[in-house]
Amino acid sequence: MLDKILGKKDKDKDVPDLRKEGKKSDSDIGGRLKGMVSKATEKSKDTVKKGNDEPSSGKPTPRPMPKPRPKPTEAPRLKPPKKKPPKKPGRLGGLGKVPDDDQRTLVGAAVFGIILIILVGAGYYFLVYSPYQEALNSAKQTKYSEVNTYYKGPLALAPEKSTILAEIDGGSTPEQVLAVDVLGPATADWRQFQSQQINTKKDPYNRVMITYAAGGQKELIVKTSDAQTIVNAADATVLSNMDIQTPDTVAVPIIISRLQAAGGLINVGDSVDVYLSTTNTSTSNQTANQTATPTTQNASAPEVSGSTVLAILRAKDSGVVSANLKQSQDLAVNQLTMSNSRSQSVTTDPTGGLEDLLKAAASRTWDPATVNSLLNSYGWRLSDFERTSNLGDLNVQYLVVLEVPREDALFLMQNSNALQLTLSSQNAPQWLSSVLKMKYG
Repeated sequence: MLDKILGKKDKDKDVPDLRKEGKKSDSDIGGRLKGMVSKATEKSKDTVKKGNDEPSSGKPTPRPMPKPRPKPTEAPRLKPPKKKPPKKPGRLGGLGKVPDDDQRTLVGAAVFGIILIILVGAGYYFLVYSPYQEALNSAKQTKYSEVNTYYKGPLALAPEKSTILAEIDGGSTPEQVLAVDVLGPATADWRQFQSQQINTKKDPYNRVMITYAAGGQKELIVKTSDAQTIVNAADATVLSNMDIQTPDTVAVPIIISRLQAAGGLINVGDSVDVYLSTTNTSTSNQTANQTATPTTQNASAPEVSGSTVLAILRAKDSGVVSANLKQSQDLAVNQLTMSNSRSQSVTTDPTGGLEDLLKAAASRTWDPATVNSLLNSYGWRLSDFERTSNLGDLNVQYLVVLEVPREDALFLMQNSNALQLTLSSQNAPQWLSSVLKMKYG
């Protein structure tokens, strides 16, 4: 059997086998020859060396042990990985070919699983994630609008605005975003700014003009102390629409009836609000026939607020006065007697008039001090007496001089027939305050 494996023939049976155990086969002849040559070379070297060093004693030298082979200096090279043979179709994990029915079942289950994952993801996106993001974005837009509403104009670049915007952007839920306080910081910033405006924009009479632009422009001329009270009581909703300026006013005279002049119970120095009471009509002469075009004005807010009454002239036919002043002096030298008499009387007389007395005072025929004492606040006292007696001249006209902003002067002159002066109960004259205190304590 061994001979068959080694490839020997029958004729080679008698040839002795000279190979020893542990030796290589004949196929490695080159290696055996190389080993024999190296041994012979080493033996000859040892013999020559021994002959030079020691005399030969005739005894055989022991055979030296073979030296180990030198290690190769080159680094071993990595062999490329062997390519795995392609898997045959129809096999799963080496389990063999899957039947067609089972294969279709697995494919259907995989497709169903993918569809289920897509449906769950889409449902979560449209039912949970998308509404949540919309609510978050809506809350942020609401707060952005609030910030832009309050921080505008001179406070558009305020440092607090950037801080509030950063806080809004950092909110992760709609509740956190809506909880960001915008009105509080804006109110503090606007109060500080408007207080500075009051100190810098006041006129020589210690007044400022407040213009409120929201809901129709409204102008108010007040003292600085009153303006500061208004600023301290308002929040950013009002202060952001308020403009404080230096008053630029003019005195406008208008002729109005007693009804338009607050019943004639206004006095010099009173503060009045000017309303447009009726529908104004403007005539057009474009054709031969005159046509009237009605223009309705909004009277929900005063056209001019806080206008000061500078002067009031009552028509001369609103009460006639006859004044008589007599003075006589007699001197008798013989009898050494002297007498002095003086009489003064002022009576109302339809045939006379107050104008004659004023002319006499203006010409200095009478003592101006005496005339002033007689006529001081005559028109006001007359109206007040008429008020207390509930009896007066209702057809009298007044020429009232009002201090108004320059831009409102033309409006007053063009609409004097439709103006209505009113007194404010917050800054009421003495008689109005007395009536209100008597009524409400």
